[in-house]
Amino acid sequence: MQLIKSFIDICENRNIKEAPEFQKSLVSLINSPADREKIETICAFDVSYDKQSRTNYTSVIVMGYHDHQVIESKSVIREATFPYIPGLLAFREGPSIIEAYLKLRIKPDILLFDGQGYAHPRRMGIATMIGILLDKPSIGCAKTCLIGEWENPKNIRGAATPLIHKEEQIGNVLRTRIGVIPVFVSIGNRIDLQNATEIVLNCCTTFRLPEPIREAHRLANEIRNKRTGR
Repeated sequence: MQLIKSFIDICENRNIKEAPEFQKSLVSLINSPADREKIETICAFDVSYDKQSRTNYTSVIVMGYHDHQVIESKSVIREATFPYIPGLLAFREGPSIIEAYLKLRIKPDILLFDGQGYAHPRRMGIATMIGILLDKPSIGCAKTCLIGEWENPKNIRGAATPLIHKEEQIGNVLRTRIGVIPVFVSIGNRIDLQNATEIVLNCCTTFRLPEPIREAHRLANEIRNKRTGR
């Protein structure tokens, strides 16, 4: 809980200079499991930001991992105190994500993020940071590449190529559906890249993005629209 408190303090005080150093201090805390943990539930988050009010409308949904049915959902409406800075997204969205997670009655087996994990300049994207702070297995599944070099995977569902940065594999470029652009998968915490990639693919049934992320996005926008009328 002390790590979470330090994180929230940086966010609320808009301590932009301290934020990258906090990220660097967490890298040594990334854990890899010895064995694959059994997964029955998975959750995803989405944050819809309203520029006019500087408010985050945050949703978290818990789904069954095998049937992709929503089991529980929560939402949080909270002021976004930290500015948008590339590479520091977690400091803008993290406080509301943590608050939403703590409201859940069912604590999921794994966390899935629409964003980067290890595939980050400081190896500390939002999936990695929140995974460490909550001490949960976590995965980053981003729509675009933040850093690294890669080749297009074959136009086959499940095809993947390495995402490389400074001669290190930091993620996989995964084709989740034939004929659509790939997603960028990286570990967050307490998971290896092979399992993270398999989990993302399992959660992509009909569309390019995993169902938990799609449902969280739908809910966050619904909450925002009801509150703002936009």
